[in-house]
Formats: sequence, structure tokens, C-alpha cells
Amino acid sequence: MSAGSGQPLARCAESLEKQTTLPHDTCHPPVTGAGNTNRRKLPPLSHGETDIMTRRDLHKTTALSRRGFLTLAGATLAVTGAGKFTMTTAQAGTGFKLTVLHINDMHSRVDEISRFNSNCSPSDAEEGSCYGGAARLATAIRSRRDALDGADMPHITLDAGDQSQGTLYYTTYGGQAEVQMMNAIGFDAMTLGNHEFNRGPESLAEMLALAEFPIVSGNIQVAEGTPLDGLIGDHLIIERNGEQIGILGVTTPDTVFLSSPGDDVSFQDDIEHLQEGVARLKAEGVDKILVLSHVGYVRDRQIAAEVDGISAIIGGHSHTLMSNSIDEATEYAGLVESPSGRAVPIMQAFAFSRFMGEVELEFGEDGAVVAASGDTILLDAGFAPAEDIEALIEPLRGPIEDMTRQPVAELAAAIDGSRETCRAQECEMGNTVADAMLSEVAEQDIRIALANGGGLRASMGAGTVTLGDVLTVLPFQNTLYTLEVTGATLVSALEHGVNGVEEGAGRFPQVAGIRFRLDLTVDPDAGRVSQVEVMGADGWEPLDMGASYGLVTNNFMAGGGDGYAMLREEGMNGYDTAIDLAEVLARHLAANEPFAPQIDGRILQ
Repeated sequence: MSAGSGQPLARCAESLEKQTTLPHDTCHPPVTGAGNTNRRKLPPLSHGETDIMTRRDLHKTTALSRRGFLTLAGATLAVTGAGKFTMTTAQAGTGFKLTVLHINDMHSRVDEISRFNSNCSPSDAEEGSCYGGAARLATAIRSRRDALDGADMPHITLDAGDQSQGTLYYTTYGGQAEVQMMNAIGFDAMTLGNHEFNRGPESLAEMLALAEFPIVSGNIQVAEGTPLDGLIGDHLIIERNGEQIGILGVTTPDTVFLSSPGDDVSFQDDIEHLQEGVARLKAEGVDKILVLSHVGYVRDRQIAAEVDGISAIIGGHSHTLMSNSIDEATEYAGLVESPSGRAVPIMQAFAFSRFMGEVELEFGEDGAVVAASGDTILLDAGFAPAEDIEALIEPLRGPIEDMTRQPVAELAAAIDGSRETCRAQECEMGNTVADAMLSEVAEQDIRIALANGGGLRASMGAGTVTLGDVLTVLPFQNTLYTLEVTGATLVSALEHGVNGVEEGAGRFPQVAGIRFRLDLTVDPDAGRVSQVEVMGADGWEPLDMGASYGLVTNNFMAGGGDGYAMLREEGMNGYDTAIDLAEVLARHLAANEPFAPQIDGRILQ
């Protein structure tokens, strides 16, 4: 599998996307429509899986506690025996209720997924431990809409972005397969995620031209006459039962360096745009205002606290697991007090089509939510895949299945590549990939490898690993890049990498040929990294801040991606090898099979 072997690795899309794993779910009894809503204790989390954004940030602000109730801004929030949350206020309602069905961060999971959020194996399917996928999602959404229609209850279906990037469907079809599925299921609106831009504005324009639903990302500004001109809306007004609902969409301004939007696309500050957008909608007589956001849960809470007039927020980007039926999850929904004192509920439905969110909102005279109830629904084997969606998917699978079936190596044990570990600490997949990078340049004077934890998109199970598995872990067409850096630059890079742990940032450094101590009790940018050592001919030796070291990384980071500007600005003698990182990993696994991952203390905490 050399760079010129003709393998389809080179078609992988570039930039970053998200990945995480969930607790080991078991098969649940068949359910109709609403899924299994009884709270359950799942088996232990593997390799320390948690939602970093949930555990480190959410409890610093007001959220529903395990005591089962919370009072804020005159609203009382409680979890019922069925697992759903209920919110009530003293304010009188108008009687108008709206149910919102929502998903976010599907990341090209057109087919059903395993507990690792990657390909569902035949054995997984036989055991009933597959989740999500477009066909199962269609069944869930349609069953709920049918029930709501039967009760004459108004509803809307929303997508909070990042349909793109993450499997070979995006690699092969550039997002058009995902849009085809959305068209068939039926969505009322979608906001764009950063990964929609991974192939640039021209490719995104081709994708959006196929959409039979509105795209609302008003803080995206597109130059006139360019490919995306006219394809992205500022806001949307939907009418249900004679009532108008305004929808404002925002995409993270970080897309500029997280993806490839191009020079003709810019991003207004999300809070500034929403303040203006709320004013515009109210000027049109609309006060029931939903924000469809792709900025992350922590930022959603800031938005709710700073932008007055928002009724509720449907979010994405951070892959926050919110549920009142899973012990390890953050409670659905979050509640934040607005500047004028209204309670603003915030909802998110994890990622990868594993869950669908459903919330019923009741509005007051001024557009505030005065009562609400809902939860996320696990899309497990209780939802039979929709046959018409399966029929759409089947002809798309041929080229992909041929690619994914190619065996690469045997694993003696599973390799943990979960978001929670690889963005916060030394992880097995990080060590494996960094070792593979260093091994690839073993004949050069290069001693250190540096990878970004956010670039690792999945775990691997024990047994046979296929090319498809490798591409799911590393789907970005990133290439090996070598350069020289000083010890001081390297420490600067490490400090930058670890200063976003609390936000679950993807820049967390995974390394080889170097080790260091990390102290997260120290404030970001205040010196969290110490005792840095480099592997020398005679063993570990202290890093020399003034010395020059050979470094291998990926072209994304070398170009300043994920904020590693010091590599771009201070690196010397840079060289892009044009060797795909996925090829490198495949070769490394094959050369060391049966491969066994290791944790050996490269990052001491």
C-alpha cells in the first residue's frame, strides 16, 4: 500500500471531525416510537470514557442534579419516572405546544454503527447491538411524526449540523449521499457544521444544491457570485397551527481554521449575529425563536445567558451525551437564565445517529418557554430500518464495501481511540498512530512524533482490521510532514495542545519519542507541561530548549491547523512526504501483527 499503489486512500477528505464512544450498550426490548425511556445503569465505561465537556464544564453552571429537580429563573425542572424531564414556570402559557425532533453530528453514519460508532459487524448485527444509521433514524422520526399527527400536535424536525465527514460515504460521495437520506426522511431545517466545509465551498455548494430543505446559518457571510451565494439562509420562519416559529442558525466561527471554507466565506461572531437576528425576527412579529446551533454545549450556555429573546436552543458540535435514561449522561435538558430572567432550555443528542432528541415546548405570551418535556431516544434494535431508505443506500454500498473488505492486520486486543481519552490523556490509539509515524521515518534523523487527538476518529476492536477500519480512524487524507523545531517550540506546542482539555479540544497532543508530565490543576497557559524528556541513543534525556529536533507530524498541524501556529511559523526545513497517514497506520499494524496496543507513561498525570 504505497503512495502510488492506486488504493482509494487519497480520496479521504481533509481536516477534522468528531468521534467518541459510548458505554457498552446492550440490546433493549423492541419499542414503538419513543424508544426505551427507562433509566438504566449501563456497563462500566471502557478506558475511562466520559463526556469531558459535560463533566468539567457543565457542573460549573446550573444544570439538573441527580437529586431530580432544579429551580432557576422561576422554572422548576424535574425528571419523571419515565426518564423524561419536565419544566414548568409560574408564567401562563398560550396553549400552543410544539414538538421538536432533532439530531446533530451524524458524521456520515449512513449505515448502522457499532458501540464504537464505526462499522457494525455481522456479529454485532446478529447480537442486536447495532445502532442508528439513516434507515433506523427514518423509522424513529416517522413513527413519532405519525403519532404527533394523529394527536394533531404540531412538530418540526431539525438537524444541528455536521452531517459530513467520518465514513467512506463522505469519502466517496462528498456529502451527497447524506443529503439524499435527509431528503427522503424529511427535515424542516439544518444549520451547517464546520465539517460541511471540509472539501471546500465548491463541493459544499454541490451538496447543498441537492437539499430539499432550508439551510440556516446566518452568521456565515458569502461573497456575491461565489459558489455558496444564495444557498445559505439568514433565518427561517415556520408556521404551525397558525403560530410562527423563527429559526436562527449559527455555525462555529472556528470553522476558519477547523475546516476549509475558503477566502470567500467569513463568519460573524455567533452572539453578535444572534442578538441582531432576534431583533429582526421580533420586528417581523415573531417571538417564538429557536436557535439551531453548531457551536458546542458550553458556548450554547453562554449564548443563552447573553442573548435575550431566545426561546430554546437545539445544539451540536460538542457531541454532548444528554439523557435522563443513562446514568453516565448529562441531563436532558440544560437550563440557563437569560438576561431578562426567562429560563432557556438547551438540548443536544450526542452524535452519529445513535440518538434522536424529542422535546415538547409550550410557549408563553412573550415567546418564552413556560413548560417543556422530553429526552433523547436511543435508536437501538427496537427500531426496524426503513425499507425505502435501505433501498436508497444499497446501490451506494458496492464501491464502499469493496474498499472496506480489504484485510490489513490482526489485533491481539482492541485499541481505544475514544474522544474522551484521546483528547485528555495518553491513549492507545494515540500511541499507536504516533509510533507508526515515527517508524515510517526511522531512517531519518527524526526523534519525535506529534499527532492531534482530535484527528483520531474511532477505536478498533480485536481481531481482523480492514482498510475500512483504518480509514474510519483516519479519514482525512492527512499526510506525514517532517520538520525541525527547537525544544522551546516543542514545549510551546505541547502547552498549546493541553490548554484545551476542559473544552474537549481536538488539539490534545499524542506523542512518540518524547514524554512529559501534565498538571491539569494549573490554569491553561500557565505552565501545565513539565519534565519533558526525549528518547536518545542511551535512553531518556532532558529536552534542551535551545537544541533542534527532528519532528514528524501531519500536514494539517504543520500548516497551523488546530491552532499549532508555532509549527508553521517557527518550524524549519519542512517537507510534506505526501504519504497518507492511513497508509502509515496500516503498514505499522501489519508489520507488528498480532498487534497489541500499549500505555507506557508518555504523558504522566
